[in-house]
Amino acid sequence: MTIYEKVIDNLDKLKLEKMKMVLSDYLDSISKKSISPLETLAYLTDEEVDFKQIRASKMRIKIANFPFEKKLEDFDFDYQTSVNKKEIYDLATLRFIENKQNILFVGNSGVGKTHLATALGIEAAQQKYGVYFISCHNLIAQLNLAYKENRLENRLKNYAKYKVLIIDEIGYLPIDRMGSNLFFQLIAKRYENKSTIITTNRPFSRWGEVFDDSTIAAAILDRLLHHSFIINITGQSYRIKGKLTRKEDN
Repeated sequence: MTIYEKVIDNLDKLKLEKMKMVLSDYLDSISKKSISPLETLAYLTDEEVDFKQIRASKMRIKIANFPFEKKLEDFDFDYQTSVNKKEIYDLATLRFIENKQNILFVGNSGVGKTHLATALGIEAAQQKYGVYFISCHNLIAQLNLAYKENRLENRLKNYAKYKVLIIDEIGYLPIDRMGSNLFFQLIAKRYENKSTIITTNRPFSRWGEVFDDSTIAAAILDRLLHHSFIINITGQSYRIKGKLTRKEDN
């Protein structure tokens, strides 16, 4: 076995995949240059570190259960003029996570609430924060099932552990009394401990209708709004954007 083959074999055993991938081309590129062993080691280890960080970031994004991968640069702020671009990019610094603050996106269907929530979630995942995305309907279903199977506490602890929990589409479907109580328990566990991002199509004054109980709705809102940023989006749906453009062109 040659020295090169031995090195490749060692890289395999150590699972240094990127170093193995770039080694041959790198050796070719430095064959006529005066590169110190330390510089060589620095380059190869930098490549491996970057590779592992990118792979870990992709894994965190996958585990987070996002409905799609959209970032802030994909959001059309010129179309959705009610959204303050500076404010959104300030939120993307993720100071709200360290301050244990919540974000609530409020607006009609299709205005970009889920896009913005997801984009902030992806930014958080890339910065090594634990993030999870779930629709309100699915969340309530999971909590109800856990309650019936006598494992509610474990399920609540699971959802409470994430630094950022994104709960999408509150208000699209009504929630019964049991579901409302379970939802309150989760929000209470996260209150002043972790950050929660909410998207909703209902104004807060109508959350009593959503949760089938104005008292529970008030208690939930009290905890969500106490340390929060409220983003009201009043523009038109992105789903009709193309249709409007074609109509104007005709």
